[in-house]
Amino acid sequence: MNSLPLVYLARHGQTEWTLTGQHTGRTDLPLTSRGEREAQALGERLRGLQFTEIFTSPLQRASRTCEIAGFAPRATLDSDLVEWNYGDYEGLTGAAIRTHRPGWEPFRDGFPGGESIQELGARADRVVHRLRAAEGEILLFASGHILRVLAARWLGFRPEYGRNLLLHTASLSILTYEHDLSQPAIGLWNDTGHLQAW
Repeated sequence: MNSLPLVYLARHGQTEWTLTGQHTGRTDLPLTSRGEREAQALGERLRGLQFTEIFTSPLQRASRTCEIAGFAPRATLDSDLVEWNYGDYEGLTGAAIRTHRPGWEPFRDGFPGGESIQELGARADRVVHRLRAAEGEILLFASGHILRVLAARWLGFRPEYGRNLLLHTASLSILTYEHDLSQPAIGLWNDTGHLQAW
């Protein structure tokens, strides 16, 4: 039996739409200057760790975070790590959506013309399946919603549970197991201690 993997989740640094609260699915935005500094701080936090595998979303906000953090030469692009497809709501804020859909909640009501929560969960399941077959310490760079759903599926919860797992930009989280008993667990969540200096 393989040794149990330890999975590090790194959310990308800040973008302009992070600041405005616009839903950023497949729109391929660059990092802001602050986002680049966040990526550098994330790289410093991860320095010295030895990863057996590194994966990144191909979207530039994640792949650039991976590059600035110093891991691009070893990273593999993984299309299953791209952010939720928000369809007709791409680029809209939650407040704007609720002006014509009062009470709208993304994990419950979804995104017309986009990807359902079940489809997003299926992508996350493919990633979890590959992670469970791996060994050692693994590092992923991706966006907030896909990482939240990935963590929910790692724990064996429905994809909708991701609504309870908030993630800040350039945060670090760890998926692990309870005392080597093969019980999936969260070892660290939404840690931004490396960003507190500024």
